[in-house]
Amino acid sequence: MFAAVEVVMIQRQKSKERLKKPSWLKQRLPSGSVHEKFSALLNKEQIHTVCQEAQCPNIWECFSRKTATFMIMGDRCTRNCRFCAVAHGPDSPPDPDEPARIARTAQNLQIDYAVITSVTRDDLSDGGASFFVRTVNELRQRIPDALIELLIPDFKGDQDAVRSILEVHPDVLNHNIETVPRLYAAVRPEAIYQRSLDLLKQVFTDTPKVITKSGLMLGLGELPQEIHNTLEDLFEAGCRLLTLGQYLQPTKAHLPVDRFLPPEEFSDWRKIALDMGFTEVASGPFVRSSYQAKKLFQTTFAYDHT
Repeated sequence: MFAAVEVVMIQRQKSKERLKKPSWLKQRLPSGSVHEKFSALLNKEQIHTVCQEAQCPNIWECFSRKTATFMIMGDRCTRNCRFCAVAHGPDSPPDPDEPARIARTAQNLQIDYAVITSVTRDDLSDGGASFFVRTVNELRQRIPDALIELLIPDFKGDQDAVRSILEVHPDVLNHNIETVPRLYAAVRPEAIYQRSLDLLKQVFTDTPKVITKSGLMLGLGELPQEIHNTLEDLFEAGCRLLTLGQYLQPTKAHLPVDRFLPPEEFSDWRKIALDMGFTEVASGPFVRSSYQAKKLFQTTFAYDHT
């Protein structure tokens, strides 16, 4: 598989035309009563979701299943990654009432698996770790039986910030590696590959009962061997849940798609990752960090308790 894919990718790197989306990436627009209820309540409570801010292609499916990924500390990020649709440059401190509003909204939407993520707030002394802690505590008060997954930034390598989050015992701790090391300078220049690996390893070492998760976007110009090496790095760092999805260019100002991977290739990568030892892998063109997050957790929980 590697050799054939590499030829196609090298050919694409020599071409300058913008790729057209293939047929398997066509999807209907959000609609339906559940989606409308979700959107109305989120707007009323002034709650941000990564589903909306990052233009996630699964928003219709997830809202219809009564799941959402809440985004805390506003809708603007201090970093300016070239793949991300979230706006750049926060100009105000986080809203202190936001954790309580999120918990109230999650309760009203009858969510039993809450995914909490954030913009990156390098302007805050702890990177916003305390807001994750407060949000988890508010959720546990409102919906004590809910499972909680946190998708966190790298906190610039601040181990104390990560440790404070682990002290509230999320069920899953997710931190995305995003891409292969060679592409970091182009894709996420303010991040460091090894720093992200170290964060995942810290979680796995300090709190082994917390399930560790990560994910990559494919189609940015990475080579197959680079993907394979990155998966090995993630597994070695203790990552056991994995998501692999197709990178989609949010606007013309963002990085162009280098290649659209067909669904069968995502299936191949899932098999490779499972053979490495990952407990469960969501891999497909529309997969994103929190796609079918509850299902992945349940598979891992069953695996760990058999």
